Amino acid sequence: MELKVTTLEGKAAGSVNLSDDIFGLEPRKDIIQRCVQWQLNKRQAGTHKTKDRAEIWRTGKKMYKQKGTGGARHGSARVPQFRGGGRAFGPVVRSHATDLPKKVRVLALKHALSAKAKDGGLIVIADAQLKDAKTKALLGHFSSLGLTNALIIDGAEVNMGFAAAARNIPNIDVLPIQGINVYDILRRQKLVLTKAACDALEARFK
Repeated sequence: MELKVTTLEGKAAGSVNLSDDIFGLEPRKDIIQRCVQWQLNKRQAGTHKTKDRAEIWRTGKKMYKQKGTGGARHGSARVPQFRGGGRAFGPVVRSHATDLPKKVRVLALKHALSAKAKDGGLIVIADAQLKDAKTKALLGHFSSLGLTNALIIDGAEVNMGFAAAARNIPNIDVLPIQGINVYDILRRQKLVLTKAACDALEARFK
């Protein structure tokens, strides 16, 4: 697969050949969905917690005698039936993470990249370098490229000026190649790769 390379200013900068094994697959929604669900499960904090009857600070003495009151038979005031009592079967601190084989995660990333390439949402730029860390200047570059909602993937290190300028722009994410993931690719309309990112992806999946 051959794609044209542009600069941040929107000028032509040659072309790049992308592997069909990475960008030319027929996207499978089931594999992509499994990976997205795995990511969302893994990032859940799982810190929700309620107190059960053993953690309520109340007396455990029997409230009143067993018979003769005309009411229900009660013992401790810590039981869930009473206001302020412990909650029955409430949430506890736990991990929501699920397992997903590494081969499936790798395949899901390839299918997500292929999906972007297939629907025309993939753009390759020469580099993501910005001399002056000015958001206004970067907005002008994005306007020339037609980017309003995009994920930008650079090489091993992101240019600090570029990242600082893009920080205040809504719906724009900037990540190094190590941070590329299925969920962030799908949640943005456009995927912008630098030539360094393309080379890193080719080497990673070789």
